[in-house]
Amino acid sequence: MTPTPHSRPDMVNQLAVACLGAGVVTTVAVAQGQNPLTALAITLFSALAAVMVGQVL
Repeated sequence: MTPTPHSRPDMVNQLAVACLGAGVVTTVAVAQGQNPLTALAITLFSALAAVMVGQVL
């Protein structure tokens, strides 16, 4: 069984779900006083990392 490459819409869907999940945690962090730019950077990094792991699995 050979792995098939994931389609572009599938990757966009994974990225959207990952951003939403990370955005919830980011909102809580900003509400508690974290710098919004730092929170945004953490959100983007975690969303991209989740998509990369999803592509490998």
